[in-house]
This record gives sequence, C-alpha cells and structure tokens, in this order.
Amino acid sequence: MTRKQARDEAFILIFEKQFSDSSAEEILELAKEVRDLEVDDYITDVFFGVVNKCDELNQIISEKAIGWKIDRISKTSLAILKLAIYEIKYMDSIPQSVSINEAVELCKKYATKEDASFVNGILASVVK
Repeated sequence: MTRKQARDEAFILIFEKQFSDSSAEEILELAKEVRDLEVDDYITDVFFGVVNKCDELNQIISEKAIGWKIDRISKTSLAILKLAIYEIKYMDSIPQSVSINEAVELCKKYATKEDASFVNGILASVVK
C-alpha cells in the first residue's frame, strides 16, 4: 500500500470515529473485518494518534478557524484537518508541504473545492 492509499484509509477511520462511540480499537478491527483493511504502521500511528490528541487538535483548529465554530466545520474537513495537523506536529518524517498538499487532495476527493480552500488556509496558518 502506498503512503497516499494509507493516508486515505487513515482519513476514513478518523472520519468514522467522529460518528461512533466505539473505541478506536473496535473501529479498526471492524474495518479489518468488513473492508479487509490491511493496516500498516502509518495507519495505526495516525489513527490512534489523532484519537489520542483529539482535544489538542480541536483546540488548534478552533484557534486557526477564525470566525468559525468547530461544530460548523464539515465532518469531512474536520477529519482531514485533524489528520494533516497530526502529521505536521508529530510526524517529522513527512514534510509539512506534503501534509498540506495531501489534505487538499483529500478534500478534492471527498469534499468540495471550497472545503479544499478552507483546509489549505487553516493548514497554512498552522505551519506559520
């Protein structure tokens, strides 16, 4: 699995977690069973990292999304932002520009161009 594919799978898990009271472990196990998800270190690190740092990531998003309440941000954009900010803050092996670019690509795939612009703006302010 490529890093791009792994990021896509991590995004889906993060997105799913927003709608579930199940533990991260349960969500991951279900994805393995139902979707035949092959989990690699990246997916595990990012998914559990985002779940464990969710409050911190939400705080960062709230601070950077000037004029927006976090509950008004689409669940898709929120999951993408959490993934990208986690990469930027905690995964030194991934260049910040790659995290931003891949987040924008996820928005184009799963959301809208407006979401992509919004996410790009938030992430640009995070890396400053």
